[in-house]
Amino acid sequence: MRNLDMTTLRSFIAVADQEGVTRAASALNLTQSAVSMQLKRLEELLGINLMDRSSRRIALTPAGEQLLGFARRIVALNDDAVGRLTDQVWEGEISFGLPHDIIYPAIPKVLKQFHAAYPRVKVNLIASFTTSLLDSFGRGEIDLILTTEQLLGPGGETLAELPLRWYGAPGGSAWKQQPLRLANCRNCIFRGRAIRQLDAAGIPWESVIDSESDGAIQATVSADLAVTTILEGSAGHLEMVPLGGLPDLGTQRINMYGAAATMNPLVAALAATLRQGFAPLAVVPVVRSS
Repeated sequence: MRNLDMTTLRSFIAVADQEGVTRAASALNLTQSAVSMQLKRLEELLGINLMDRSSRRIALTPAGEQLLGFARRIVALNDDAVGRLTDQVWEGEISFGLPHDIIYPAIPKVLKQFHAAYPRVKVNLIASFTTSLLDSFGRGEIDLILTTEQLLGPGGETLAELPLRWYGAPGGSAWKQQPLRLANCRNCIFRGRAIRQLDAAGIPWESVIDSESDGAIQATVSADLAVTTILEGSAGHLEMVPLGGLPDLGTQRINMYGAAATMNPLVAALAATLRQGFAPLAVVPVVRSS
């Protein structure tokens, strides 16, 4: 078993990039003889010629060209592993808040991607209502939050704008009943809009549950005892009510606060990952508020 030495690989890459031992030695802060010795050691280890020395200008042999691609990947992987496991810059904690009803489908993928890039950073996830999250963020208790709002507040950024829809049990008929039976959490920001739209359309309604539990709402709707309002694509096993059956609810913004003026590179990195995660869902271009 022959093991490639990282130092010799770095010298080999430098010679190839600088097209000569002299410039490579200067870039590596080594003597020319040291670089030449490392190249010779690498060739002896592999038993092949890596450099074509037939002319004044050093060029790679076909074997050298092949090794160069491997060398770049090996060195990059080494640096990535060492950097992630030993660099103290990437240690710390972030508090990240968002409403329960926008966790799926984007957030699990975002958290997985962020953890892969920053395995030593702890993300404290806080799931609550938009109004509560805004209050906590205003008091400086949370680093970064997502909200569901119709408008965009100061310092915020819209990641996506999604249709707000009526949902019921699969194959259910609760949406056909009058008065329409509603199930929304007590502090749900969608509740007020749904009621206003029903009143405007002259559709009688009644609330069938008073709870702050998303699980209780899901159970009530799944049993075909009521309908609820959810952003399109976030409903899980529930089924969208046929369009035209109930009033249109328009769209809702998913806004982010805490990224615009942050000095914390980890918060900035999580914000960037969130932008990527929500980009496929966006209906409108990203909007930022000054």
